[in-house]
Formats: sequence, structure tokens, C-alpha cells
Amino acid sequence: MTTAAPTPGTADLPPGRRLGQLADLPVTVLRGVGSAAAADLAELGITSVLDLVTHYPRRYIDGTRMVTIDKLAEGEKATVLATVRRVGAPPSRPGRGRRAPSRVQLDIVDDGGRMRVVFFNQAWRSRQLPTGTLALFFGPVTSFRGDLQMANPTVEVLRGADESATADDGPSGGRIYPVYPLTEKASLTSARIGRLVHEALDRAGVFADPVDGDVRDRLGLLDRTAAFAGIHRPRAMGEVEPARRRLAFDELLRLQLALVLRRQRLHEDARGIIHVTSRPDGRTLVEQFIGGLPFPLTGAQARAVADLAGDLGDPLPMHRLLQGDVGSGKTVVAVAAMLFGVEGGHQGALMAPTEVLAEQHAAEVRRLVEGLSVPDPGTLAGERPVRVALLTSRTGAAERATVHEGLAAGTVDLLVGTHALLTDKVVFASLGVVVIDEQHRFGVEQRAALRDKGRGEDGRGSDPDLLVMTATPIPRTAAMVVFGDLDMTVIDELPPGRQPVATDWLRTPLETEEAWSRVREQVASGHRAFVVCPLVEGSDRVEAASATAEAERLAAHELTGLRVGLLHGQMKPADKEQAMEAFRSGDLDVLVATTVIEVGVDVPESSVMVIEDADRFGIAQLHQLRGRVGRGGEPAWCFLLSESDSPEATARLEAMERSTDGFVLADVDLGLRGEGTILGARQKGRSDLKLARLLSDRDLVVDARALAVDLVGADPHLDEHRLLAQELRLFVDDDEAEFLFKS
Repeated sequence: MTTAAPTPGTADLPPGRRLGQLADLPVTVLRGVGSAAAADLAELGITSVLDLVTHYPRRYIDGTRMVTIDKLAEGEKATVLATVRRVGAPPSRPGRGRRAPSRVQLDIVDDGGRMRVVFFNQAWRSRQLPTGTLALFFGPVTSFRGDLQMANPTVEVLRGADESATADDGPSGGRIYPVYPLTEKASLTSARIGRLVHEALDRAGVFADPVDGDVRDRLGLLDRTAAFAGIHRPRAMGEVEPARRRLAFDELLRLQLALVLRRQRLHEDARGIIHVTSRPDGRTLVEQFIGGLPFPLTGAQARAVADLAGDLGDPLPMHRLLQGDVGSGKTVVAVAAMLFGVEGGHQGALMAPTEVLAEQHAAEVRRLVEGLSVPDPGTLAGERPVRVALLTSRTGAAERATVHEGLAAGTVDLLVGTHALLTDKVVFASLGVVVIDEQHRFGVEQRAALRDKGRGEDGRGSDPDLLVMTATPIPRTAAMVVFGDLDMTVIDELPPGRQPVATDWLRTPLETEEAWSRVREQVASGHRAFVVCPLVEGSDRVEAASATAEAERLAAHELTGLRVGLLHGQMKPADKEQAMEAFRSGDLDVLVATTVIEVGVDVPESSVMVIEDADRFGIAQLHQLRGRVGRGGEPAWCFLLSESDSPEATARLEAMERSTDGFVLADVDLGLRGEGTILGARQKGRSDLKLARLLSDRDLVVDARALAVDLVGADPHLDEHRLLAQELRLFVDDDEAEFLFKS
């Protein structure tokens, strides 16, 4: 790794060290990395030099702002960078009846003096912090017998006792010290990783930059060499953020290129259907459907249907994301999309993640299309009603065979189901439109499998149009990263008369009585209530047992005299349906359930939602659960029961009290939990965002998207941007790379 000399076939690439070259070098090429150190690095996910230089610091210690021991004052919280000078475990005093707590005592020193650090009941600290260890100690400063000390501080080891000090260690002399993520399984220190990174950067030299200088200037970005230097060895704290932004931009650009290229490849391979979206007499199936609804479409719904009509009248297959808050009327838009397909003699399919949701959708779709007919020359009247079928794992053998036959013959117009839609035996006569509900539960593979259903067993059919729905709102810039290969439509309006659900966080047993009182009052008025049991660590069986015990307890105490039912994931399918039907019909007053009712359960008479131990749920789940009540247009209440006072729980529950807007809550959730949960929806590629922050880097997301669109538009196969193409191959999985670069 001494030079960045070009290899054959790379003369047209920008000069400098390429990331692909670093990916090909094992960490053992670095000095002092033998088999033991390589194993430790592998625990951190570091096997190549590229892994090492993209293992970024999680924070920095600014040596220009450090406080030395002689400047500390009793009663303040402080951070001290010091070396362990002595380790001891003072003997406990004899004669005490109860065994005294174990105690480890350290003397630590820095340029300003000496201080005692004591740990109680942490005997392992003597092994972690032997004499000579350089560490960061954080905690309150107290006084003991006239001397300053810290008791049970937080500790971060920077250099082990057996590591020789170098000029790179510690923020002494005003230096900025990067602190790297570590794992307890690996016997590595931040200083050791820092030294290896420095060696790698020194030997790598100047990096080849895939982003042109004029683009960098326009976007205010550093060159890549300066960015790696600024992130790993900044000379001042002001260098860190510009370096992070440049490397974050690279992460986002790779993701956006993959998404834009995926869309480009789909278009290149596409065999689309031009659907009938209007007729001179104005009586398309969709217009009959909308005209027959007992309510007018909201403006947002009308705009969504217009977006669909534009896509479906185009020869390229539709790829659209429909975002809408709980209760915004996405199902009506989805049915309209499928009816556009049925109008031209094709079929529609709606795939949902759970049986409960699929059954709910099937019932609603049947109700919505009631009275609509399609041409059928085989009948006396020359037409027949639109036929809706349901297919899940619990569909009986005889019914399943009938559905399969109807799909193949074209007499089933709309199919609603779960993953059962993807089985080989499901063969459509002509699949025209596919709707996937709760897209975050499915991946790219399921989308592709449904597309293949349209092409048929002989591969000669057409690609169905795709509508992806989510009732879990995602901030727009996050959606651009997760669903960047889809056009986006947002339903940001609730139907007229829909009232916000009043939400209260009840913190004490006395306050909790308000929830049960409201349940009893609403049941007496003819309404119904949900009680959601907390998530239980362990298994579904443990959670089911917890829900069962809670239902029995409530029926015997707080809700005595009410008809209390039970619904959880371990119940037999028939028992689940029986419980839901009893609740829908009013034979049950209260349904005690696990999160199996999180999505899709629609009982308009439900007016109260009680969520026990609400601090155990995420914001998205809480918002979905709250959306199960108040669907009949009358006042509704959601009670969040929790005695937790942790900062995270407080932030979530207070946000739920403040807002019923799913998009506002999605921003809060992103700020609290970071990108990980949202990016899980991508389910494709190894390029996780290590540095990019979707909430604060919105400008970078937009810039990366725009650049990716421009690049692919001018150079569809990245022939003129080979360095970018090479890097993209590094950061997506093999199947995706083959699809993106097969030409």
C-alpha cells in the first residue's frame, strides 16, 4: 500500500487511491496486526483496510478544553483524562456483621495533579484499569477526608497499560483525540485503532475522488482526502463537521445512485400496460366507484387518484409510494388503483402483512365495490359483479382451489391476501395492478416476485403497476432514501368529521383510574374499548400468557361486569376471528389484546384505547394503536399508562400527548431513534448510513438525489463515471450489483 499506481484498465479513472483497492487489502497488511489483533478487529466488523478507515470516531475529546485535576471543584460533574498511577483494594474493616461492599481504589494523575477514584462492587475494574492505563473518567466530584475523589464514575479506556505511548495518544498539548466505537469482546483500545487508522491513511496517500471538483465547489464539499483526514485526525474541532458532511454525502449518493439505477433498469426491462383511465362518456369503473361512495373524496384523496391515473395511462409501469396517516383513506385510493386495472380486463392484487389485516381489507374492499359490474359475455346479462377473493394461510383447501381456478380463468378480479399471494400455485390470467400495504414489512424481493406474477409462467406477460402504501408516516427526506425508486404521493388530510383522539399519559395508579372510568362510561353509552398489553421480553407464548392473565384480572377487578374478550398471536386462527367478530358485533365490550391489533383493525364503535406500560412501545406503534379508535367520527380517547420517568420514555409519551399528526411524530421518532429503524425498511444492500443523519442532513439527501438523477440521466450505465460504478458495487450486495450493472 505504498503508492496508488494505476492498474491495467484504470487509466481513465481519477488519480489516487480507490476504495476498492482498500477493500482488497486485509488489515493484516498493517504493522503489528497479527492473527490475535485481526480477530479483535473482526469483532468490530473490520476485516479490510476499507472497513478500518470507514470505522469512524463516535466522539472527540478536545484537548484545548480539558480541565486538569487541580482546576476541579467539589460538587461539579467533570471529565478528566488521566493515567492510573496506583491500583489498590483497601481491606474491609473487621467486626461488621454484614459483609462490606467490595472496593477498588485508584490514584489517577494528569498534568495538574492527583485524585482518588473509587469503585464499589465493581471488582473487575482492577483488571480493566491496571497501572499505566490512560482513561477518561466522567462523574461527580466529591470530597473524602479533605481530598477530591470520584465514586463509580463512567470510564472510557483510551490506551491500555501494555501499550507504549506515542505522540498520537491523548489530547495533551491541545490535540483533538478521536474516540472509536469498541466492543467488550475485543481487547482493543481507541488509541490502538487510531494508530492503525493513521498508518492506513499515511500509506493510502491521496484518495481518488468520484465527485468532480466543480460539483464539490457548488455543494460546498471537501475533497475526499481532506474529509478522511478531518474525520480521523482533525487539528481543530471545526474540521470535523465539514469532513463528516462530505463522507455522509458519499453514503447518500451511493444509496441514491442504487435507487435511481434500479428504477432505470426496471424501465429498460419494462413491459407495461396502458390502462384505461378515462372514457368520452365519463363512466369508467373508477368514476362509477367514486360516484357511488357515500362520502366525497378529500382533496388529498382526489389528488392521489389523479396521480395514479397519470401513471397508469403511461406505458411505463407505475412505481408509487402512497403515504397517509392513520384513517386518511388510503384504502379507497388503493381500490381505485386496482379498478383502473380491472377496467381494461386485468386483475388487481392487494398484499397485506398479517391475516387480520388481509381479512379486514377483503371485507372493506367487498363493501366498497358492491354494485360494480364488469363485462362478461358468458352471462345472460353480459356482465357480472366485480369479484373479490381472499387468500391467506388459513384459507381452506376447497376455497383455495376455487380461488386459484378463478384467478387463472380471470373470473377473480381483485385478490386480497398475505404472503400466500407469492406461492407458485397463484397464477393470474392478467395481473394489472399490485398494491402492497405496510411496505416496511416487505422487501424488494417481494416486489419483484409480484412483478413476475404479471409476466406469467411463460414470461410473456406484462409488468403490473405497483402501488406501495404505508400508514407509518416517514419524513420526506427519509422516504427519499428508503423508497427513492418510487414516486411519492402523500395524503395529508383526514376525512371531514374525523376528530383528533384525546391522548393522556397517566403516570400513577390514582391517575390510571381515569382510564378505567372512561372505559366503563363509554361501554355504558354503547361504545367499545381496547386494552393493549405490554410487550414482554421472552417469547410470543410469554406475551400471550401475560395478556391472558391481564384479561382475567381486569374482568375480576377494574372492569368487573363488562364482557371482556382476548386476542393474541398464539390463538388459533378460528379463535382469533371469533374474538374479532364478537367485538365487531358488540357481543364483547372490551378487547384485551397484544399488538396483533396494531394495524388495520377497524371497529367504528371503538372509542377508548388503553395502552399498558406504554413506555415499552415506540412512537410509530403507539400512533398506530391510537388510530384504532375514533374511526366512527365521535369523540375518542387514548390513555398511555406508564410510571417510567426515563428521558426516552418521557420524550415519546409527551410527543404522543402533544400531537396526533403522524408526520410530526415521525420527525420526533427519527430524532429519538436515529436512522436505524427507518433504514431497516430498505432490506437491500450493505451500505448503512454510518455518518449521514436523515433529520439534520436533509440538504445532503436532496443534493445527493439531484446529482444521482443528473448522472444517470446523462450516463445511464455510468460508463463515464466508472469510479462511482466501482464504489457502488462495493456497497450493494451481489444480487443487486448484478441487476444494476448487468448491461
